[in-house]
Amino acid sequence: MWQQRDLAYCSNVHPAATLAGVQRDTLAAVAAVRECRGLAEMAAGLWLSAEAAAALDRDADALEAFAAALNGAGLRLVTLNGFPYGDFHGPALKQRVYRPDWAQPARAEYTLRLARILAACLPADVASGSISTLPLGFARDWDADRQLAALVALCGLAADLAALQQQTGRTIRVCLEMEPACVLERTDQAIDLFIRQLPATAAALGIPAGTLQAHLGICFDVCHQAVMFESPGESLTRLVDAGIAIGKIQVSSALELRAPAAGDPADALGAFAEPRFLHQVLTLDRDGRAYGVLDLPEALAMTAAGPGLGRARPWRVHFHVPIQAAGLDHPALTTTQPAILEVLDFLAEHPALHPDLEVETYTWQVLPQSLRPDDAGALQAGLAGELDWLAQAMHERGLLR
Repeated sequence: MWQQRDLAYCSNVHPAATLAGVQRDTLAAVAAVRECRGLAEMAAGLWLSAEAAAALDRDADALEAFAAALNGAGLRLVTLNGFPYGDFHGPALKQRVYRPDWAQPARAEYTLRLARILAACLPADVASGSISTLPLGFARDWDADRQLAALVALCGLAADLAALQQQTGRTIRVCLEMEPACVLERTDQAIDLFIRQLPATAAALGIPAGTLQAHLGICFDVCHQAVMFESPGESLTRLVDAGIAIGKIQVSSALELRAPAAGDPADALGAFAEPRFLHQVLTLDRDGRAYGVLDLPEALAMTAAGPGLGRARPWRVHFHVPIQAAGLDHPALTTTQPAILEVLDFLAEHPALHPDLEVETYTWQVLPQSLRPDDAGALQAGLAGELDWLAQAMHERGLLR
């Protein structure tokens, strides 16, 4: 079971990319949400850019002061988001969010820095923490050489995390997060990676299989798998049955256009076609297979020019929307909120599982104007509302103490 204080949200919704910004702005913003929820302490799921992580990792005094600041703010650092590397809120980020990928040394260096920071900042009563990371890389950039480099890097990271555990007594698990248009986007691809590819690479490198099992796993992002039209319960069942650790679940919800043929999709979705983040759009073919396009503006442009993306089945859009929303302003739009409830049902049926839970709606500031918070107070209220909705849904399933 979880407690109210165990429910976190990801701070990548806040734009601070420097250590000074995190200390000045992000910690205060997360503490304000904690206070809004009436809690004396609350789990924190922080995003630290590569710049901020390097500043902490190279300065023991700064790291000690950071841990003290977390404690003073009533924040329990249990998980980090190691997916975005640089300025996550920069203009026209799009697929640059996947760089550097796991074929590039900078990705492993950044992730190991995060692991050392997390091991130093975990609460005294917590023995393990999680770090979410990208699913190897962007599929359009990938080839066999990159795949091998990524496998070697992940196996080496697992060995480094085992050494860190020996030094600190803290276990850090790095969790790959499947995402549409990435090398790992489907459950079968993740299973093949963990069951066949990583163990074979580890064996060639002389790294015990147990090291991989102890320090690598999956971050299950509910929005992403819903956009892929995967059943969350079936996906999680397959992962667990394969012996793959679910270290973290990002509780998130996607846009759904239930009946694209009923009108012009641009009328419902045009306000969500913003220029900063990548919003993959998928639907199903007549055989029930998911396919789609890389970004929402592309989908709308194709439809305006001709038949475009199929309109016989619903469209799902990788646009994280507030999880408490079952629908949105436009009557044609709904959300994949039921997928979150399916995940919670799965957790209720598997009480031995206890992943870190982190709400991840990083798009509050790019929502259509009618849905966007007007100021910091409105954003805090919206984030607290997401956590309160999650707490209520968990309470109804006996998951919350």
